[in-house]
Amino acid sequence: MHDEKILPLIGHLVELRKRLIIIIGAVVIGTGIAWNISGQFLSFIERPLTGRTYLSDLKTRVYGEMKKRYPSLYARYDPEKGDQVSVVKRNLYYNAPLEAFFVQCKVALILGFVIALPVVFLQVWRFVAPGLTARERRLAVPFVSAGTVSFCVGALFFLVVIWPVIINFSLSYESEGLRSWFSLSAYVNFCLRLILVFGLIFELPVVTLLLSRFGLVSGSFLARNRKYAVLASAIIAAFHADLVTMFVVMVPLYLMYEVSVWVACLFGKKRAADAAARA
Repeated sequence: MHDEKILPLIGHLVELRKRLIIIIGAVVIGTGIAWNISGQFLSFIERPLTGRTYLSDLKTRVYGEMKKRYPSLYARYDPEKGDQVSVVKRNLYYNAPLEAFFVQCKVALILGFVIALPVVFLQVWRFVAPGLTARERRLAVPFVSAGTVSFCVGALFFLVVIWPVIINFSLSYESEGLRSWFSLSAYVNFCLRLILVFGLIFELPVVTLLLSRFGLVSGSFLARNRKYAVLASAIIAAFHADLVTMFVVMVPLYLMYEVSVWVACLFGKKRAADAAARA
């Protein structure tokens, strides 16, 4: 009896090892591909350091319209005073002999993981597939596609929309006696960590869709527990030190929960209709 319990466990461990080996191989290949574009990625995330972003351009247009249409109000409050970040060239600095090389390795590894995402999701699916029904196994392609696209959309949303806001806010503290002096490792590590966070945040509707499909959660259950979702979002965001980063993590996280509620509700109705039809 004891041996009968051990054999299935060994089989699962062997299968898990096989899937992990394939995932590691895919990430290694993806890292090799990503090495060639890691320099361009670093240049992209350094752009907000100049102080000119879509946020600063938007402020300039808004203040210009305000000055033209409401000159008295503009003169009274002078909204541009102390609000604009100076547009100058700022550099990143490293103080260890191989720090820049290891940072590039880390960037290539994260980008390689993103490139290998279809393989990662496919191996995860194949690991759990033996416990699914034949009908549920047909969700492999939608799961891999939706999971990959959702992660990439979350990462791009962060890089294009959120990252410039964070850096612009940080640079707004510069003054005559206070200048920014960003470390290469701290700057890149902060960016990479948030890329992974936002990628995972945007995976929430996909995970909810699968759980709804398997009957583990429902839209009504998620709707009733919104207050816990707000609390969980705040706790997760609290792991990031500054208030602005906490805010930009918490809001998208809770919005993805709301999207998940609607996904579960729509899918639950479909399941109920299917069950009624079969009955």
